[in-house]
Amino acid sequence: MQPQAEIVKIRLGVSACLLGRQVRYDGGHKHDRFLTDTLGKFVEFAPVCPEVECGLTVPREAMRLAGDPAAPRLVTGRTGVDHTERLLTWARRRVVELEAENLCGFIFKSDSPSSGMERVRVYNDQGMPAKTGVGLFARAFMEHFPLLPVEEEGRLHDPKLRENFIEAIFTLQRWRDTLSRGRTARNLVDFHSRHKLLLLSHSSKLLREMGKLAARQRELAPQDLFARYQELLLTALRFKTTLKKNADVLYHLLGYFKKDLTGDEKQEVLEIIDHYRQGHYPLIVPVTLINHFVRKYRQPYLQSQYYLNPHPLELQLRNHA
Repeated sequence: MQPQAEIVKIRLGVSACLLGRQVRYDGGHKHDRFLTDTLGKFVEFAPVCPEVECGLTVPREAMRLAGDPAAPRLVTGRTGVDHTERLLTWARRRVVELEAENLCGFIFKSDSPSSGMERVRVYNDQGMPAKTGVGLFARAFMEHFPLLPVEEEGRLHDPKLRENFIEAIFTLQRWRDTLSRGRTARNLVDFHSRHKLLLLSHSSKLLREMGKLAARQRELAPQDLFARYQELLLTALRFKTTLKKNADVLYHLLGYFKKDLTGDEKQEVLEIIDHYRQGHYPLIVPVTLINHFVRKYRQPYLQSQYYLNPHPLELQLRNHA
């Protein structure tokens, strides 16, 4: 039976205002309906509001980053009160606390001086802004969890970035489920085998490294082996899929049906893959056809491949051209 993306409640950190909580400086929020109404069916959110949690009030004076973009100060916009050390002291403690949440990722609020992941305005001595900064909490989080999948709600409006992020958090959840069953050779080989084609769509180079690592299990202590494999896994998932990478995987999939497909069926698949590669069809079209042939011809290896079902269909992540 082909693997389906399990309906599990993945733990995901999120800027609290994106859930509709009225924690912003003006007492408002930035409710994101995709997060709460769609992704929220599969995720348990761990909300964080750096400014409120470090002791600032609602409402409060708006703040901004100022000074050196590599180490900016967090100051109020009108009166110039410096809250940098207050927030950083809290952030260093909070990221340690978040270890217990077993998060699979974090969604930050874009443009926020505390939570923006990138391109946050930093003001120089003349009061001129440049989009070169990172929010103080976001920087602390990413330094503490350097390989954990992270995104901003604004960037998640891009279909490819959204798909890549959500594919990463579901894959990480499956990896953690594997770890919970024990750090054994069988579990590692099973995980790697089921994710081979998914990983191929991200990085063939890192897939080869992971395969070599899985083959050297007797040479490494389990703790070192699994830690290194996880590092390679999360690094590979950061590489974006492309039309060409996915087309290469689809051609690879077609090779498993050499003895099964009729000439017309093979030609139909080739034409659809080519249309996808040129950007005419969304990925769901060739994947749906191949899933049909997997069921029709009962191809055992492909029935186990998460590439064909990496996340719930309800998220419609492969429906964009």
